Amino acid sequence: MKKLFLLLFTAFLFVGCSKDDDTIYDFIGTWAGTYEGTEKGDWNIVVATDGKVTGTMHSDQTTENYYISGYVSESGDLNATIGSPDDGEFRGTLTREDKKASGTWTNAVPATVRSGTWKGAKTSK
Repeated sequence: MKKLFLLLFTAFLFVGCSKDDDTIYDFIGTWAGTYEGTEKGDWNIVVATDGKVTGTMHSDQTTENYYISGYVSESGDLNATIGSPDDGEFRGTLTREDKKASGTWTNAVPATVRSGTWKGAKTSK
């Protein structure tokens, strides 16, 4: 009986102490920041439990809001579109360690293509 208990306890320790770095859970929540380039403003997204991303970009110049929709991978790669229909891209990386985010954006709404970079951080779970 002691051997069985010791075996189960040892197995529990290995399972309980293992680290699974490839999960989406560190990214779930609200992220926000600013963007700049040919246009500037702020952005915010919400990452759901399935990795789906929804949010908006707000332009300081045009006062327009642009819809962001996409997915974040288990490694933190963000791949999203801007506008409806999809007229631009919002791509980058979310980090587990420091809860920071950065990337690039392009947008062809309303007429001319605009582009630049963005950065931000996780603001809540």
